[in-house]
Amino acid sequence: MPEERTILSVRKASKVFRMGEVDVHALREASIDIINGEFLIIVGPSGSGKSTLLNLIGGMDRPTSGTVSFLDKDLTGMSDRELTLYRRNEVGFIFQFYNLVPTLTALENVQVAIEVVREPLDPMEALRMVKLEDRSSHFPSQLSGGEQQRVSIARALASNPRLLLCDEPTGALDLETSRQVLGLLVELNKKLEKTIVLITHNGAISEIGHRIAHIRDGALHSIHVNESPANVETISW
Repeated sequence: MPEERTILSVRKASKVFRMGEVDVHALREASIDIINGEFLIIVGPSGSGKSTLLNLIGGMDRPTSGTVSFLDKDLTGMSDRELTLYRRNEVGFIFQFYNLVPTLTALENVQVAIEVVREPLDPMEALRMVKLEDRSSHFPSQLSGGEQQRVSIARALASNPRLLLCDEPTGALDLETSRQVLGLLVELNKKLEKTIVLITHNGAISEIGHRIAHIRDGALHSIHVNESPANVETISW
């Protein structure tokens, strides 16, 4: 990893949703630092609060209490416009479902995502990074699930973000394709020094991260350093 420095801090962040007359505590006073260039895995069961935490990190939601800061800038105090610019220029999102436009080619799907970005990468170069340049003219229906996910990764990379946020990126893929996608993310983390935060319910996946955070019932219970991140091929699924 590059020289360690914190690029994002979450401090005692809580999120409460009002459901009728009931308050649902999705996140409870979570605190965590994200270090530049690291591969951080947040692991927990469904409903544990990991997606809520990722949404706060990505500026897609605001905490009910507590703070989220990016490079010492308080996201919780930003206007809606400022948050939009943060998401647009600093964060790349990779989801379980690929959300590709079916009527656009792989290249066009990447191009659309960078039209309003401050310092984008060349879309074809982004496809090269995910080893899909030879499929650039294919439509999503002509691509496998793994290839579609790689297009979505290229789309996220093309905006040249500091943070890549991955929400169960292998949840819709088979075992072998999951290995390929995770291997690609590890490679991007190493070669491009992209900071990656990945959430998953699969504890085995956590073995590839530099640090592992466990979340349960909306609370972070442990965060520890993984001294020897596993090779994707050796994960015991």
